[in-house]
Amino acid sequence: MSFKTTVAFVAQVLAIVIGFGGGLAKADEIRVIAANASKDAIGELMAGFEKASGHKVVASWGGTDGIERRIGGGEVFDVVIIAAPNIDKLIAQGKLASGSRTNIARSGVGIAVRSGLPKPDISTAEAVKAAVLQARSVAYSSGPSGHYIVDLFTRMGIAEQVKGKVRQPPSGSQIAELLARGEADLGFQQISELLHAAGVDYLGPLPAEIQNVTIYAAGLHAAAPSAEAARVLVRHLTSPDSAASIRKVGMEPG
Repeated sequence: MSFKTTVAFVAQVLAIVIGFGGGLAKADEIRVIAANASKDAIGELMAGFEKASGHKVVASWGGTDGIERRIGGGEVFDVVIIAAPNIDKLIAQGKLASGSRTNIARSGVGIAVRSGLPKPDISTAEAVKAAVLQARSVAYSSGPSGHYIVDLFTRMGIAEQVKGKVRQPPSGSQIAELLARGEADLGFQQISELLHAAGVDYLGPLPAEIQNVTIYAAGLHAAAPSAEAARVLVRHLTSPDSAASIRKVGMEPG
């Protein structure tokens, strides 16, 4: 480890200790549940946080809608990371702490095909419409990106034409896995869930004129057992040093 790297590491540890109000804080276990769209970036950042802080982070992953149902049904995690509107709903229900919403990352919708299939043009809204009509089967998620695609197909006037070839698996399912198994040819999901997935060819984001951005945010549970440590973790996830990990998976910070 170089001198510069050592200094940076020590500074990060000190920042975390200061975040607890000074002194050596006891190690806590922080339970996190987060949307699959954030898994690669958040997982990497949480691993770095564990090494720097000494705290243990126990993470669970799923779809935004499924996670909202679990928290609404009474499950307790220290930190919940899902689409911002769902965080707001859980705060309004009193499940998450008032004022605890913190935006983590922004994600657009991407398109992929099963590896080996022809790659259709997706450069314009009309090209995407043609690709959907020509595909033998189409899949989209049951999360924020899927809700948007349902609306998009309606606005394009093709909802009735394609409903017989659409696959929409349960919340938390990975569209890339459906494509790789041959259960669909063309798929839509958050860019971060398609960009580096095995068995698919990522075509790119939806064109700007029909793109939709989802904000993923963190909220602290109203009954969080490790609330103070959870606050420090959230600060770590939103620090300037975290931006590279977030961008690497096709998302943008904030």
